[in-house]
Amino acid sequence: MTKGWNEKRRAFTQFYGSEDLDASVLIMPLVFFMTPSDPRMVSTIKAIMKSPKEGGLVSDGLVYRYPPEPRVDGLPGEEGTFNMCSFWLVEAMTRAGMADPEMLYQARLLFERMLGYSNHLGLYAEQTSSQGRCWGIFRRRLRIWR
Repeated sequence: MTKGWNEKRRAFTQFYGSEDLDASVLIMPLVFFMTPSDPRMVSTIKAIMKSPKEGGLVSDGLVYRYPPEPRVDGLPGEEGTFNMCSFWLVEAMTRAGMADPEMLYQARLLFERMLGYSNHLGLYAEQTSSQGRCWGIFRRRLRIWR
């Protein structure tokens, strides 16, 4: 835990000694690796929620897997936001929001926004482009029971 935490960024980062964020750390409270209300997790969520220009991963309500610039994956072309990462953020915010009503409210807004990115069959693409287009493979929409 101490090696993954970056005191300067006040967040868990992509790898030991890194200063780059990575949305995969949002899984930590989802698999009970740490409590969602842990101050380090809440701080990480808040860091991820910033725009890429501010060092975060959220652009127009959607989450990049890792910083879009500079390109660290070595692949050519533009990278889209990852829809699964956006749902991870919603879940992490919801769990952390049990102690913070404002975060819970923001999680709900993000979730409702994400519902609009499924296609007419209720499927989600792996990524969403900056123009809102579906990129990559598709995932099945979450079923909401009322």
